[in-house]
Amino acid sequence: MYLVVIGWMYVVLMMSVAEATNSTGSILGAIVTFFLYGLVPVALVVYLMGTPHRRKAIKAREAAEQAEREAAAASTAPKESAASADPDAGGHAPGAAEAGSVAPVRKEP
Repeated sequence: MYLVVIGWMYVVLMMSVAEATNSTGSILGAIVTFFLYGLVPVALVVYLMGTPHRRKAIKAREAAEQAEREAAAASTAPKESAASADPDAGGHAPGAAEAGSVAPVRKEP
């Protein structure tokens, strides 16, 4: 793909030189020719042709990040035992409500 790009840029450069050195041509015309026939279309084509490669790179990066997150989660996750699988078998005392912190439920007068 880059061989075609290099070839086309050479052709456009020669067109610009011919425009600049022609007796009826101008430097401004050569610059416009170089940009409008050369840089802008080639940049667009290279960008569009590189889209599949960018998609593959993004998917590979996302897969690597996902694998890294899963490995980190597996290494930091506590090992589950049979005792901790049951409710209230964690070995911690149950919490009690503090006095005065919960408003009583009653009917409106």
